Amino acid sequence: MQVVVFFLVIPFILILGILISMLYVVRQQSVAIVERFGRYQKIATSGIHMRLPFGIDKIAARIQLRLLQSEIVVETKTKDNVFVMMNVATQYRVNEQNVTDAYYKLMRPEAQIKSYIEDALRSSVPKLTLDELFEKKDEIALEVQHQVAEEMTTYGYIIVKTLITKVEPDAEVKQSMNEINAAQRKRVAAQELAEADKIKIVTAAEAEAEKDRLHGVGIAQQRKAIVDGLAESIAELKEANVGMSEEQIMSILLTNQYLDTLNTFAAKGNQTLFLPNNPNGVDDIRTQILSALKTDNKN
Repeated sequence: MQVVVFFLVIPFILILGILISMLYVVRQQSVAIVERFGRYQKIATSGIHMRLPFGIDKIAARIQLRLLQSEIVVETKTKDNVFVMMNVATQYRVNEQNVTDAYYKLMRPEAQIKSYIEDALRSSVPKLTLDELFEKKDEIALEVQHQVAEEMTTYGYIIVKTLITKVEPDAEVKQSMNEINAAQRKRVAAQELAEADKIKIVTAAEAEAEKDRLHGVGIAQQRKAIVDGLAESIAELKEANVGMSEEQIMSILLTNQYLDTLNTFAAKGNQTLFLPNNPNGVDDIRTQILSALKTDNKN
């Protein structure tokens, strides 16, 4: 009985082992290339699959369909003879419709992409100066992407994006650029400071001019008020029939105004006054004021 069970169990285990060996799983975002007797048979997509046992069918490779990224550094020279180091990042993936070419035609895709990028950059960068390189690096990256994509299509790869992430000139050139930038910043700061000083000076001059103008207007208004007051006083005295001529009335009013002015100066603490040095000085002042009043009345 035991012998019978043994002979039944052993074949079952063998068959089960064979069935299990025939099963294989392909993960998401990947494919498996199946060969039969060393020759391409089919492409298995994600999921569970069966193959012939005993090495008849063999999984030759599992190809990733996810996006891959390669970062390289390229050294080249610009049109104005400046050596630069360029960091380039390239995103690429296998074309799902052309997986066999990606596996059978190209052994090391990353190295091939690097070679194409280096060749494209070393043919385009020497046509540009350093300043133009900084300005047009995005355009250069797009041009390189198109060139490399055209070449890699033959091998079943799609170039998704190419970016020039860094452009670094030679150390001496970089130091010179920093010095130039620093000098430019200082010059701009000096210009802005000079412009601010100019604005301050102009504003102060305008304020001073306005001050002088207002001061002159105030003096003119003050003088007009004095003249108007004297004229009103003369008119009132003439209407009162005081029996004096206009010049006599003016003499009295001017004398009072003169004394009031002296009192005002004294009240404000002024201790020095410049007075006429002869007895006729006051008469001269009176005569000048009368002439001014007559002229004003005519106007």
